[in-house]
Amino acid sequence: MMKPPESATQLEKQGRPGHRWLVRGLVLLLLISLFFNLGFYAWYQEYFTIGGGPTEQFETGDQFAKEKIAIISITGTIMPPFTERILHSIKKAQEDEHVKAVLLEIDSPGGLVADSHQIYHRLVQLRQTKTIVVSMKRMAASGGYYVAMAAGEKGVIFAEPTTWTGSLGVIIPRFDLSGLAEKVGVVSDPLKTGEFKDALNPFRNLSKQERAIWDHILDESYQRFLHVITDNRKNLDYDQVKKLATGQIYPATDAKENGLIDEIGYQEDALARLQEITGLQRVRVIRYSHPVSLADILLGSAEATQVENRKQALLNSTVPRAMYFASWLGEMPGWQ
Repeated sequence: MMKPPESATQLEKQGRPGHRWLVRGLVLLLLISLFFNLGFYAWYQEYFTIGGGPTEQFETGDQFAKEKIAIISITGTIMPPFTERILHSIKKAQEDEHVKAVLLEIDSPGGLVADSHQIYHRLVQLRQTKTIVVSMKRMAASGGYYVAMAAGEKGVIFAEPTTWTGSLGVIIPRFDLSGLAEKVGVVSDPLKTGEFKDALNPFRNLSKQERAIWDHILDESYQRFLHVITDNRKNLDYDQVKKLATGQIYPATDAKENGLIDEIGYQEDALARLQEITGLQRVRVIRYSHPVSLADILLGSAEATQVENRKQALLNSTVPRAMYFASWLGEMPGWQ
């Protein structure tokens, strides 16, 4: 018995699986092409964008005003890569002729000595042409207070009623594991070219000579901190500052009583005072931000969320780092 010929519909059904795979393959190729093109475009944009500076976001005020007040925010621990972003913001404010004043917004426990001073130095340059007023948020301690001094004698420092500030001083985090090492039988015997090359080795006690060396290094940074405050707080002399520089935290009321801040108030109060000082009537308040680039998103390499590999983190944790920082802990391996 002869088999009836297959209908056109049946033939069409038999051809569909191959057709579907072809379509899927083309769509996949299209997506891969789109991915690479977006990546190349992002790299092109980054390469030819001068300085990779911050973008402006409208905050408050008259959105059509030509003259601007720029908010520069210092948030979290003062250290790379955030230091560079802050410096880019300062540079942009300095070069923008329409920016007439700057509100320095601080919510930081401090950070590395060198980074804190670098930001302070650039802000001091900025205040030659732009008035700076400080608005302290939750915490502006140690290096966070250090950078606030860039407002100068003519600047005004505001702190919220719940702000913690102070912690004036320097710390180099160090752990003494010599007792533990002795118990478990660990002996540290580094090969070195100088007596003090491993002066902060956590597996042995500091010698008197090593402690004297590090005390000298700490005191150099400590004295710079004291003089920075003395130079910028008109109602405080060196002896008064030294008396306050015990490393302790001061709540806002105590900070004002001791002359560390000028006013207790919020951001809107600081902005109002800034307008009063500069005489600006119609002004646009903008905030500098550093959005994640397209390349960062595509490659999963945003600096703010990048986690160093464990070996690098371990090596970094052994490097002595002087810090203007409101904490005893410092950095731990793998916690960066």
